[in-house]
Amino acid sequence: MASPKISEPANARSRRTRALLLATARAILERDGFQALTIAAVAEQASVTRRTVYLHFGSRTELVASLFDWVAETEGLHASLSKVWEAPTAASALDEWAAHLARYHPQLLAVDRAVQQVWRHDPDAHAHRDRVNAEKLAGCRRLVERLQQEERLAPGWTTQSASDLLFALISSDMIEALLTDRRWSRKRLSSHLSLLFRSTFLADAALPSDDVRTGLTRDDGPS
Repeated sequence: MASPKISEPANARSRRTRALLLATARAILERDGFQALTIAAVAEQASVTRRTVYLHFGSRTELVASLFDWVAETEGLHASLSKVWEAPTAASALDEWAAHLARYHPQLLAVDRAVQQVWRHDPDAHAHRDRVNAEKLAGCRRLVERLQQEERLAPGWTTQSASDLLFALISSDMIEALLTDRRWSRKRLSSHLSLLFRSTFLADAALPSDDVRTGLTRDDGPS
């Protein structure tokens, strides 16, 4: 007699369903824009009932809020930022920050574009944008505070002004313009951002690392 089939734990099924719903929500955002993201659209495109969606996310607001953490986890935000915070010096942390921007943020361009189009009049998009911006600004401030602690912050900058400018430089428009319009590689973007950060924020700026200098010596035309 055949052994009875062992049922998969409900929590494992639940995790897979939740991931499917979040992946579907992200796909809708990237393809059709933020206004197209509804509970009904997610249910239809994920081939589940609306009740299933509501079991995981009580509202569209909750779905959008959960999307922040899911995208960060899927795209490896923690691992990418760990390289910044574990850098041996503040100067090398600037290099790693540049590498992080070139490595992580291009993955989010489509989502950012969808949010930017509607955040002024869509409360869920507004809340998502506010949370993302708060996380970005906190990272910038942490980096600047390390520069100050090691007495490497260039004269003329305060914690707020340096953090604000670093924050402004995390611009999807800037990243997309260089990678898409000017056809830069991510390595080239990282190298030149590193040069910009060092020359702007670092007192007695030292030369960038060998990897960064290699990127800087490439042809300045579209790559």
